[in-house]
Amino acid sequence: MKFFGKITVFLFVFALFSFPLSAFAAQSRTFGVSAQSACLIEAENEGVLYAKNASKRMPMASTTKIMTAVCALECGIPLDKTIIVPKEAVGIEGSSMYLYEGEKITLRSLLYGLLLSSANDAAVAIATEVSGSVAEFVSLMNRKASELGLSDTHFENPHGLDSDGHYTTASDLARLMAYCIKNTEFVRISGTKSISLVKDGSASRLLSNHNKLLHTLNGTVAGKTGFTKKSGRCLVSCAKRDGLTLIAVTLNAPSDWSDHKSLYDFGFSNYQKLDLKEITLEIPVISGKASRISASSAPISVFTAREGAKIEIKINAPRFVFAPIRAGEQIGEALYLQNGKIIARAPIIADTDADAMRYKFNFFEWIINLFKELKWKK
Repeated sequence: MKFFGKITVFLFVFALFSFPLSAFAAQSRTFGVSAQSACLIEAENEGVLYAKNASKRMPMASTTKIMTAVCALECGIPLDKTIIVPKEAVGIEGSSMYLYEGEKITLRSLLYGLLLSSANDAAVAIATEVSGSVAEFVSLMNRKASELGLSDTHFENPHGLDSDGHYTTASDLARLMAYCIKNTEFVRISGTKSISLVKDGSASRLLSNHNKLLHTLNGTVAGKTGFTKKSGRCLVSCAKRDGLTLIAVTLNAPSDWSDHKSLYDFGFSNYQKLDLKEITLEIPVISGKASRISASSAPISVFTAREGAKIEIKINAPRFVFAPIRAGEQIGEALYLQNGKIIARAPIIADTDADAMRYKFNFFEWIINLFKELKWKK
C-alpha cells in the first residue's frame, strides 16, 4: 500500500488489554469466592481480571515454596548435582518427604519434593545448599521479591510455617507466579502429577502432587497449595486454554478448589488472546537508487475481552525517507490504542535496503552552469 502520511486505522474487534477493576465490576458481581483474598490475572501482561482484598497482607503458608523453588532454579547449581542432606533439614514439622541426615539426593529430587509433596525438610535442605544457611537463603528470597517489585511480600523462612513477619498479598503472589511460569523447569516440576524418585537404580519415594486442579480443571499447568491453621487454605494456580494463560490466587479460602474453578470459568469465558497481523507499508525514498522501500511491523498479540471496545491503530511514520536506508532499521511505529490510551507498540522496520544515489562532480560543467545562471540573471 502506498504511504503518504500518518494513518489511523480502526479495527473493529472486541478488545481489552489494560484492566481497571471498575471495568469488570458488573461482571465480577456475577460470582463470588469463599477466599478472604483473591486475584485473577492474565499472565503475559499481568492485567487484573478479578480482585478481592488483593492488596491485603496475609500469611501465605506453603505457597512460600514458589519463591524457594525459583531461587533454587536460578542459583546456578546443576539440578542433577548430588546434595548431602544436613542435620538442620531433618525432622522439620509439617509436610515432609522424610529426608534423613547424610542422605544423598539431587537438587532436582528436592524440588519435586518441595513442589509436589510440599516438603518442609526439602525446603531447608535446598536453602542450606544454595546459600549455606537458612538465614542467608531467606535474604536471597527477599532480594528477589524486591527485584520483582513485590512490595507487600516478606519472607522469614523457605517453607511457609507461621511467622509474624512472613506475609504476602494475593496480588504479589499472582505476579510472582507470572514470573515463575517463564521458567520451563518450574512449570515441568510443579505441573507433574506424580513421580517415583529413583535411588541406586530403584524407586525410593513416590510423590503425589497436592494440587488437585491438575486432575480436575482443564488446562491447569502449574500451581502450589498451602495450609496452616493461621493462614487457612492457600492456593496459587496457572491454567492455559486457546493460547491464553491465566493465574489465580486465593488466600484463606475454605473452598479453594471451587474458587479457582469459578475464577477460571469467569476468565476464560469473558477474555481471549487476539493475534493481530503485521502492518505492511511502502515509503518513497529521496536520493536513492530505489524509488521506495517496503516496511512492516511484526505481528502482535493482545489480550482482549470477548465483548468490549474496538482497538484503534495509529501508524506513525514519515511521508518519505532519505537514502541510505538499511533493512532492519526502524523508521516508524505502530501504536495500538483503546479509549485513547496506548496499550501496545510495534516498531515499523525497513524490509529492504535503499542505497544513496551517487552524483559525479564535473568542475567544467559546474562553471558553464554557473555562467549560464549569471548571464540569465543579467
